Amino acid sequence: MGVDGITDVAGVRVGHASRVGDGWLTGTTVVLAPEGGAVASVDVRGGGPGTRETDALDPRNIVPRVEAVVLTGGSAYGLAAASGVMAWLEEQGRGFRVGPDPAQVVPVVPAAALFDLGRGGDFRARPDAAMGREAAAAAAASASGAPVAAGNVGAGTGAVCGAMKGGVGTASTVLPSGTTVAALAVVNAAGSGVDPTTGALYAELPGAAAGGLPGPEVHAAALRRLVAAREETARRFAASARPPLNTTLAVVATDAVLGKAQAQKLAGSAHDGLARAVRPAHLLSDGDTVFALATGARPLLSPDTATPDPAFAVHQEAGALNEVFAAGADTLTRAMAKALRTAESIDGPGGTFPSYTDLYTPA
Repeated sequence: MGVDGITDVAGVRVGHASRVGDGWLTGTTVVLAPEGGAVASVDVRGGGPGTRETDALDPRNIVPRVEAVVLTGGSAYGLAAASGVMAWLEEQGRGFRVGPDPAQVVPVVPAAALFDLGRGGDFRARPDAAMGREAAAAAAASASGAPVAAGNVGAGTGAVCGAMKGGVGTASTVLPSGTTVAALAVVNAAGSGVDPTTGALYAELPGAAAGGLPGPEVHAAALRRLVAAREETARRFAASARPPLNTTLAVVATDAVLGKAQAQKLAGSAHDGLARAVRPAHLLSDGDTVFALATGARPLLSPDTATPDPAFAVHQEAGALNEVFAAGADTLTRAMAKALRTAESIDGPGGTFPSYTDLYTPA
């Protein structure tokens, strides 16, 4: 039985590095592929992305596999964390081989950043190469299939969702075929994760949480607290004087055999899951980015079920791919719900951001 996280895809590991206090409220998360890498692609739909090496993931381009994906705070400055991951991978001899010596590698490290500048009080407190190296080493040191820390960790340390605290969440799904599809999300959205009429998380509609919808009095009290928190944050950080800048980041992983074009389609389909959990999504002030990783450990079709008829085989493969794509969207939605449920309230010099759990737990 797995941990209901992205590490349920065999060989995938996750490491976080976080900084809190003395002006800091930020961090970096590294999703490390199995040795030898994973087929990877990306779909960027936000209007204000901060990314690195995403062009290498285009199916038309040469890089066949990547060893790691970096999700980081710090906006474009935080992309420096990927340099530390790149250096760490080179030391391990992991990367795109460019010479006869096995040590002659160029690690391709796709990365995306979210905006959390100043949320700890110091605008210059942001991830760097050392933080990226720390997160990569933490991922490598973790056990195979280990649970993934969630909430206010790694890239989710300073994440917010509207006026509410955001964070890291992860989930996994095992299809009837045995294929695993999993997701890790860092929820840091300009939009809201909460239905304004009921207080339910969008990611849990219909039916909301297992315990049912929040009562109307609880919801009304939560709305009052959110308004007060928004006003206090504006007072402390002059947030009203500039537009909100955010970005939700995600990695969707599977053990299925996928090509780069199919991985790109998985990343694109997963954006549907993002848009179910946060409304509105993909705004100009967001940089919403979803990466896809495919380790290739499991064929899409088992030899027992694959048809020998080439004409029908195309439809059979398409059906198997559709199951993976649909699961990617559903699993990302669930990962985002878990991010919002595990996030913890913060109240610091950069603002006041209550968590969903604190808002909707009756006194």
